[in-house]
Amino acid sequence: MTSHRGFSLRGRNPDVLTCIANLSNDEVFTPPEFANRMLDNMASAWTQSHPGEDLWSKPDVTFLDPFTKSGAFLREITSRLVKGLEEEIPDLEERVDHILTKQVFGIGVTQLTSLLARRSLYCSKFANGPHSIAKSFSTDQGNIWYERIEHTWAGGTEWVYTADNAGNRIKKFTNGKCIYCGASQKTLDRGDDLETHAYAFIHNDNINALIAELFGEDMQFDVIVGNPPYQLNDGGFGTSAAPIYDKFVEQAKKLNPRLLTMVIPSRWFAGGKGLDEFRESMLGDAHLRSIDDFLSAADVFPGIGLKGGVCYFLWDRDNAGDCRVQTHFKDWPVTTTIRPLLEEGADVFIRFNEGLSILKKVVAVETGQTESLELPEALRFERLVSSRKPFGLDTTFKGKASKSPGDLVIYQNGGKAYTPRSTVKANEGLVDKWKIFAGYAAPGTGNKDTYPHKIIPTPFLGEPGSISSETYLAIGPFDTQAETESALSYLSCRLTRLLILLHKPSQHVTRKVYTFVPSQKWTKNWTDEDLYAKYDLNEEEIAFIEKVVRPMDLNQADDA
Repeated sequence: MTSHRGFSLRGRNPDVLTCIANLSNDEVFTPPEFANRMLDNMASAWTQSHPGEDLWSKPDVTFLDPFTKSGAFLREITSRLVKGLEEEIPDLEERVDHILTKQVFGIGVTQLTSLLARRSLYCSKFANGPHSIAKSFSTDQGNIWYERIEHTWAGGTEWVYTADNAGNRIKKFTNGKCIYCGASQKTLDRGDDLETHAYAFIHNDNINALIAELFGEDMQFDVIVGNPPYQLNDGGFGTSAAPIYDKFVEQAKKLNPRLLTMVIPSRWFAGGKGLDEFRESMLGDAHLRSIDDFLSAADVFPGIGLKGGVCYFLWDRDNAGDCRVQTHFKDWPVTTTIRPLLEEGADVFIRFNEGLSILKKVVAVETGQTESLELPEALRFERLVSSRKPFGLDTTFKGKASKSPGDLVIYQNGGKAYTPRSTVKANEGLVDKWKIFAGYAAPGTGNKDTYPHKIIPTPFLGEPGSISSETYLAIGPFDTQAETESALSYLSCRLTRLLILLHKPSQHVTRKVYTFVPSQKWTKNWTDEDLYAKYDLNEEEIAFIEKVVRPMDLNQADDA
């Protein structure tokens, strides 16, 4: 039988969906093995909510992948349903046709991926073609919909004159932003020959109305699963590109499925670049019941450079409570705990389970409290750290190679130079004080996550009469060189840098990442042994710190 042959061939090696290359970091294909891990977790949640029921034996449960690419999720769901519904629908061809026409649905993100997904699911790029294993479709698309749509541009201030279809002269703005996703018109308004990357799922005013239009007025999806596009490929790189995966999560929740599971970048744990509202929404949602956090995205998506790792979450509409958090990294033991997503006194998700216990000990010693992670402002090292552009000079500022009388030393991108005192536009009171300069961008591990690493660039002493460009933050002021060297030694300690890591969403080392770092007395050179003893850390906690944070030699330059 053709349908049986289609499903048996899927099990042969190599599986084509394990071999295809990703098109970009924006739209990442999901390996089938990883898709199955997510489906296992989802099925377990279903059984817990519906005692004695097997999700895959339910002929009326509906599934949607609203951003299907390779079709891995839909194919693996279908394979499980084919087995699970064997008693309910004994005839294989009838069973396959029922699953594909009544239970499994997708929305393609591009024309290419929609064709790929149909080939994965129906064994034909045409759902109603002679080779399709579905027999009841009347359209080429079947239940995997795709239609090219355009961005909706607004806010433009630059324009050109062109002509409409009738040849009339019109004024066309060229530098707007899409009102739905924030895409740059200059980057993505590029004609009919290229993909618009205007994803239907988030380019609408009413997602429920869109789903009704595509799949019928009565359609209510029980399960939404997938791997959405992560960011706008706007000519930037890594974290310079704008995240959009949060918009897909929010739209999926509006459809009110019973279960929702997605794999997304982990940067949202601490917010940053357009993600602060999304972080607050997620951390305040008691229906988020599990997070599996992978510190390195390469462990999930081989060959993809995605700084900050990825996670997949499970959202359960009908069950609220604390969240099961698992941390995964290479061959390290997986750690698991059940805890609130947002600890009292914290404004971010504490990523490492081990890191949470360490932070609680630090705060307890400093404040005497065990219920909250909040450090009083007077105890925060953060208050010593400047904002970006500490002296009002951006990264492109270039000083002089030679010094004139009265010039200040400036530490800038590319090294040390000189500039007149009149250059200073902010923090004039810090110019003639002792200070520390710390790089704004973390030292390079490329675009990958490796451990142990340094967490922050190697800081260095800033003498009176020195300033910096935006390349560095300024930490101070300090009254003496000895105090400054004491604070510098503190920043070199592994525990200090772990506390920074717990609040650090990307490679940028902003003032905010020092939120969990307590200040100290600047009367000695600090060592990790001093800090381990002060906060009464045990052997396991020390071992964790030293596994995650690399030693820092203050006399050694950062890695290239």
